[in-house]
Amino acid sequence: MIPLVKTNLPAKDLLMPRIEEVLYSGYISQGDIVEKFERKFEEYIGSGHTLSLNSGTAALHLALILAGVQAGDEVISTALTAEPTNVAIKMVGAKVRWADVDYNTGNICPDSIEKVINSKTKAIIVVDYAGIPVDVKRIQEISKKYNIPVIEDAAHALGAKFDGKRTGNHFPFTVFSFQAIKHLTTIDGGALQIQDEDLYEKGKVIRWFGLDKKRTRLENNITQQGYKYHMNNVNACVGLVQLEGIDKVVEQYIQNGKYLDEKLKNVKGVELVEYYENSEPSYWLYTLKVEKRSDFINMMAENGFMASELHKRNDQHDYLNDYPTVLTNLDNFYERMVHIPCGWWVSKEDLDKMINLIRKGW
Repeated sequence: MIPLVKTNLPAKDLLMPRIEEVLYSGYISQGDIVEKFERKFEEYIGSGHTLSLNSGTAALHLALILAGVQAGDEVISTALTAEPTNVAIKMVGAKVRWADVDYNTGNICPDSIEKVINSKTKAIIVVDYAGIPVDVKRIQEISKKYNIPVIEDAAHALGAKFDGKRTGNHFPFTVFSFQAIKHLTTIDGGALQIQDEDLYEKGKVIRWFGLDKKRTRLENNITQQGYKYHMNNVNACVGLVQLEGIDKVVEQYIQNGKYLDEKLKNVKGVELVEYYENSEPSYWLYTLKVEKRSDFINMMAENGFMASELHKRNDQHDYLNDYPTVLTNLDNFYERMVHIPCGWWVSKEDLDKMINLIRKGW
């Protein structure tokens, strides 16, 4: 079975000597290797300050704190995402307010965002679902108009671009996940890309119990709630080695995705998702809208390819459904949405086989 997602690690002879060097260096927690990884990741993104963390969920939580979201506030978000996006909102005691999706893309709809903004709205979370950039320009306009900060959940979208710049350049806070199956993995981990330097410095204190690492323990005075959210040198070492080959890995997703885009045009029973002007997806998942989805999934499985909707609508979780909302576009999109393999492990032969299967029908 060709899987939908798969862990990618560098060759053993390249990775293991570097890990062993860290493991036996006597310093395996947060140290110079973490610092090097952060600076290298900043170079890759092209702007802002990288705060490495032990998960993408920690990055979401910290972003909400730095954005000033507090208990009783509301955060506008999408129900089409992995659960951590919205669980993090509850972690700060805020409530989730749903916006609908754009049926053409599956991403959060700017017009729907604007309709649900109210006096309690303190942040907007947007998700580059499946590696497809959101409508960056329109969302930036809304953020400016209402003076509401935007947190971009780019867990699926490393290497995606808008207006020629990589994801991580367009909003005050951008969240990345380095969990096992993402474009880049540090085994587990994440990062928060922060544009404002003062907020970045504040974030460094919060991620380490509220302690300032530039001072000794005896000199410190905790003045705010902190957490144990830091990345360690071992994970950062894996990330550094991964960064050396990340362009090639991301490009494999993109080339496979573009090939599927071209070959699945005008296929009966299939509707392709659209991409916003000046945006370039990184295709962490390849998304289709199909008729008779269950039959499609069974047909693909019978022929050796995993296909799945993968994520449960978050508004179907009681804990996250603070304001039950009619989401017509999401209803229509989710009913037909399915993902098929598209990553670095999918060969040209695999792609052609999938394309032929889909063209034959199910």
